[in-house]
Amino acid sequence: MIGGIGLPELIIILVIILIIFGAGKLPEIGAGLGKGIKNFKKATNNPDEIDVTPEKEQEKLEETPIVKSEDSSKKDEKQKTAS
Repeated sequence: MIGGIGLPELIIILVIILIIFGAGKLPEIGAGLGKGIKNFKKATNNPDEIDVTPEKEQEKLEETPIVKSEDSSKKDEKQKTAS
């Protein structure tokens, strides 16, 4: 018994959710809830660092080299000489 909700009530709630979302969406909903709970626990354990970048994009950013164009390097030189 969870907070006054017994087994019959849980079964009724699950049947209603199954009717609303359908059997195909339930695994997606479960996976989304699992990821949300995992991220919440991670955020509460490490409040200093929260990374919201998806893993694929983060790997792409790490692999991409940062290249300055000639225009930006000339601007940097002008700013140094002007200072």
